[in-house]
Amino acid sequence: MKKNTDNYIFAYYQQIKDGSVTVGVWVRKVYEYIVNGLQNKAFFFDQKKANHAVNWIERHCFHTEGELAPGALKLELWQKAFLSVLFGVVDADGNRQFREVLLVIARKNGKTLFAAAIVRYIWSTDGFGTRCFTVAPKLDQAELSYNNIWVMTTLDPEYQQKFAESRVLDSSRRKMNPDDPTMEKHRQTDLYIPGTNSTVKKIALNARKSDGFNPSITLCDEIASWQGDSGLKQYEVMKSGMGARKQSILLSITTAGYVNDGIYDELLKRSTRFLNGDSKEKRLLPVLYMIDDVDKWNDINELKKSNPNLGVSVSVDYLLEEIAIAEGSLSKRNEFMVKYACIKQNSSAAWLDSKVIENSIVTGLTLDDFKGCYCVAGIDLSRTTDLTAACIVVERDGISYVFTKFWMPGERVEEMTQRDGIPYNIYLQKGYLNTSGDNFIDYNDCFNWFKELIEKYELMPLKCGFDRYNSQYLINDMSNYGFHMDSVYQGTNLSPVIDECEGLLRDGKLKIVENDVMKMHMYDSALKVDAETMRKRLVKVSTYVHIDGMAALLDALCVKQKWSSEVGQQLKNQGR
Repeated sequence: MKKNTDNYIFAYYQQIKDGSVTVGVWVRKVYEYIVNGLQNKAFFFDQKKANHAVNWIERHCFHTEGELAPGALKLELWQKAFLSVLFGVVDADGNRQFREVLLVIARKNGKTLFAAAIVRYIWSTDGFGTRCFTVAPKLDQAELSYNNIWVMTTLDPEYQQKFAESRVLDSSRRKMNPDDPTMEKHRQTDLYIPGTNSTVKKIALNARKSDGFNPSITLCDEIASWQGDSGLKQYEVMKSGMGARKQSILLSITTAGYVNDGIYDELLKRSTRFLNGDSKEKRLLPVLYMIDDVDKWNDINELKKSNPNLGVSVSVDYLLEEIAIAEGSLSKRNEFMVKYACIKQNSSAAWLDSKVIENSIVTGLTLDDFKGCYCVAGIDLSRTTDLTAACIVVERDGISYVFTKFWMPGERVEEMTQRDGIPYNIYLQKGYLNTSGDNFIDYNDCFNWFKELIEKYELMPLKCGFDRYNSQYLINDMSNYGFHMDSVYQGTNLSPVIDECEGLLRDGKLKIVENDVMKMHMYDSALKVDAETMRKRLVKVSTYVHIDGMAALLDALCVKQKWSSEVGQQLKNQGR
């Protein structure tokens, strides 16, 4: 293979070999495969095609937001090498060798902009009848690359010149120049070049409506977030539509994710088999920028492997700040592993580490210590045959204290002890848990506890959050008594509340008055993260555990946050 400064594949491979750039094992393997394949003439290198793609993109593609906008896109060596492989490595007939491409790369590394540039290049240069698609689970996500393509187009001086010429009028205010057929148009349903009948369309996952596509390129954005069966079907539909074209590309660009048994898992299995030499595939190109050693997830040198644009679009200081946040939180660590280390995580991960939980527990306090204080309350009603939880959050001197109460049907204590492996009898003896009813929870016991807070301890719950799951009777009784009841939906809408709760616990500003049942629920709480929005919701760490106490606490913190402008000052209990 000719060694010149324009051969970006060779230049990048040389830097990989001599250690000038740090890459992971998978990137090293894919470039070894490419270089060996070129040397063995398994496929060939067309320098002209490779350089055309690189030069065209640097000349016609632009930053669309941020400090660098609207400047021209300046490609890094890893990007030039990737483009050279994609467009310059060809088969014996001169067609692109690689048709199915997976690029896994960390966030903040210019992924969306790079993808848009590749699609724009094909849209503009692949000839008559080019069909480009940006695909994502939701239409607004598919629009990210789609909009970048159009904004890039409007920033191109060639487009601006054609646009200006199309607006020149004569003395009769008629156009002097007919519309240039090469001038791109933004129609209602697509981006369109009349002269070549070439289009770019955005679509959301819907395999049933995707038959009949004949793509020149399909951009599968954030494929790690494509859910199970629907994602697999959409991918296969777009792949099957490639058969009519000799150079069609199915390009998936993504970070890692949380979705199990989806198309990302399938592609990753195929990719690693291919790179390990255990596959006869010839058209697959997996470029996997991910760390090798998960134990070094917070090591900047290791993170260079998943962040090839480190020091360019993502700064070392930014990653160090994100590392500091992730080191203090299990959930944030999992999020970091996905976003910046490109290591797939399970959809649910334990929320709080043991140090945070143990440090939050306080002893020696009783309700008598807070007589006459304002507070907020939360109730998790659960099912009448199971555990029910309630709590109050009362603040003093800038510290919020949580008192919890739990009820269980009396006749079910032994059964649930056997089922859950939890010593509920001991918790009953210690007063951490109370029986209520025989086989069903008697919600009057919960109501009576709240009345006791007011009548015996002079505690005044200003707002009470409750889940919508059960017992309208209890809610009606409490409302009639005078409690301000507020329904709380336990979903990803509670992300800000979850973040505030964790922050307060870590800062030592939220204390849990000793209750072993509540502590157990803290250990058994997990967070399920939406791979698209990164919003989270409370879930169980496993099927048969309980998290009712934490759900009640989030209900209370939710109404505290929601009504802070109205009752925030009272809840500080200054002078009480």
